[in-house]
Amino acid sequence: MSDQRSNFPLPLSSVTGGAGRTTKPAARGPVATPQTATRNAASTATQGGSAKAPPAPAPAPRPPSYVPKASSAPAAQRSDLMATEAVRRAMVARVARQGVANPKVLAALETVPRHLFIEPALSSQAYIDASLPIGHNQTISQPYIVARMIELMSESVRGGKALERVLEIGTGCGYQAAVLSFVAKEVYSIERIKPLHELAKTNLRPLRISNLRLQYGDGMLGLPQVAPFDGIILAAAGLEVPQALLEQLAIGAHLVAPVGAQVQHLHRITRIGKSEWTSETLEACHFVPLRPGTI
Repeated sequence: MSDQRSNFPLPLSSVTGGAGRTTKPAARGPVATPQTATRNAASTATQGGSAKAPPAPAPAPRPPSYVPKASSAPAAQRSDLMATEAVRRAMVARVARQGVANPKVLAALETVPRHLFIEPALSSQAYIDASLPIGHNQTISQPYIVARMIELMSESVRGGKALERVLEIGTGCGYQAAVLSFVAKEVYSIERIKPLHELAKTNLRPLRISNLRLQYGDGMLGLPQVAPFDGIILAAAGLEVPQALLEQLAIGAHLVAPVGAQVQHLHRITRIGKSEWTSETLEACHFVPLRPGTI
């Protein structure tokens, strides 16, 4: 794997093959990239809202130390979680077959009840591998891409040190932030759209996640008062990675972000010095645009 060493922000040419070398991903088999909200909404209409999850394959293995936080939830919610356990395990098995291997990430994906983060009308599609609309022209990312980005961010170049503090840009409905809370000691998540920030708080409140902090603000500015971060994930695509976020990354840590406009690819950026980063260009993806300011 070849690394591109450069100053940042990254130009669009680094994605489309202009100025720099890109790193080809290892063979992983077919990659299911996120669908657009429009396409998923159309699929919902065609199916009449009655889509069923596929039959459950063999479940993904759980780490020996796996203890669901959901066990502290109210009795009614525990019952709801038990009712979806098989389909959540089937979802995780599909993600594992697509190449995600980190057991901590897979256990987190299995623990978080995705159906609690989407509209009730789409609940029958909660555990299929597709993005779904959450309002305000935004989407909840497909389970595979959530797991893939967290796994990429988690791969350590810091002597095996566990993730202490991570930052998510684009809280959305709160699903990815919840998954991150099972992987890192502290999670900070920023959302620029006020109604989505409030929605995420509502969705997350019943789960009683104590190590997650939500922030309403401009994600492109990051949270310098809390930095440095052991990992940063962007859930929206820009033409370049904001310099402010690169500066808030700890030395040796990873930032994972989609980069591009019509053509987007996942980038993993590693800070290797005070003013030096390396970049890997990975698989194609599709995300909503990264925008400045708040609304």
